[in-house]
Amino acid sequence: MTDTARIEQDIQATRARLEGTVNELAYRAQPQVIAQRGLQGLKLRLDEATHTPDGELRVERVAAVAAAVVVAVVVVGLLRRRRH
Repeated sequence: MTDTARIEQDIQATRARLEGTVNELAYRAQPQVIAQRGLQGLKLRLDEATHTPDGELRVERVAAVAAAVVVAVVVVGLLRRRRH
């Protein structure tokens, strides 16, 4: 194989890799793909916060969040009642 043929082969391989990279970047930049990745990350963080590494539910954390929600609902209800 001549040097010219080898260089042309290298150029073609580089173009193919570049095309793949550009296509991957275009895919990742799509708004629905970005939103989907964000949702997956949120689900993962929620699962890590509510479950132990063994997969057991962290009852104390879930109960604390549930209690905070109940308190918030009661406070909002009381504030609305006061206004009327």
